[in-house]
Amino acid sequence: MPDRIYLDHAATSPLRPEARAAMEEGFRIWANPSSPHAEGRKAKAALEEARERIKAALGWNGELIFTSGASEAADLALKSAKAGARLVGATEHDAVLKAAPQAERLPVGSDGALDLDTLAEAVQRERPLVAVQHINSETGTAQPLDAVAALVRDAEGWLLADCSQSAGKLALPDCDMAIVSAHKFGGPIGIGALLVRDYAMLEPSGGHERGYRRGTENLPGALGMAAALETAGGTYLAPEVLGPFQQLAARCEEMGGTWLSHQLSDPSPYIYAIAMPNMSGSAQVMRFDMAGIAISQGSACSSGTMKTSHVLEAMGLVHNVAANTIRVSVGWSTTRADVERFADTWIELAAQ
Repeated sequence: MPDRIYLDHAATSPLRPEARAAMEEGFRIWANPSSPHAEGRKAKAALEEARERIKAALGWNGELIFTSGASEAADLALKSAKAGARLVGATEHDAVLKAAPQAERLPVGSDGALDLDTLAEAVQRERPLVAVQHINSETGTAQPLDAVAALVRDAEGWLLADCSQSAGKLALPDCDMAIVSAHKFGGPIGIGALLVRDYAMLEPSGGHERGYRRGTENLPGALGMAAALETAGGTYLAPEVLGPFQQLAARCEEMGGTWLSHQLSDPSPYIYAIAMPNMSGSAQVMRFDMAGIAISQGSACSSGTMKTSHVLEAMGLVHNVAANTIRVSVGWSTTRADVERFADTWIELAAQ
């Protein structure tokens, strides 16, 4: 059997060697960063250095609150922000939708982009908080956040950008708060952050992280996150690695499939949604797995269910196309040979 190929980086990326080494150093600084003794002060200094390194790597001039990941960061922002109405995009990640179940959902078009006319009306509330994914985790749609930010600011609201799929890969958008998850760019699982322009935007809850988050800080995770971000600086993935996707896109449509990126307003180069004719997404996941290739049918939190993706439903995809769609996502360890083998296997399965 050939070596396995991993193409599910939108779920999680392998740990970068630099991040692993940084974590090992963190495990040697084992004291609680909140303890007042010498060991605790040493851990605290390392934690604060990691905080500043992460902010510098992301180009963020505000504050940073460490969390256990993107889900906690979303929950913290949506429940603690000193704002009024909560508005969320219809294609947001389940973690965002569940953190604000009463929020008004903003529709998207068939290209996956927010309907800006609807948004312009919806933000006419007192200090709205608008939550929007920078890059959609299922389709790779890049939202027009410059235009969104302008509408939100004109209404004196705040923009919360979910940058789980873009941080460490693309520049952060102009926003008031941002959600970041380390394991999406080669950092460790179990560490993330809520970036916030000013702590005063949040109601404090007591505990650690300047009183905005309870629980002892994950120092090894913070050091691994910082190292992964610094290693990811520059071009996240060489363009030539992605070249075979362009040839596959043409072949896919010739064979009656749907290359969803072609209908998106601004597709990410790192996430692809592809529908194969006459084979369900769940069957494809199994067949690719048998061929030694790891892909998914959507976000990891919902891909194990039998429900149609709420993202694809919101975009108005017909049922048979939505049911036959898989997600292929690349990351820092992906090679051109990986993409070529995926393309060859996709064509073989579609021909059957």
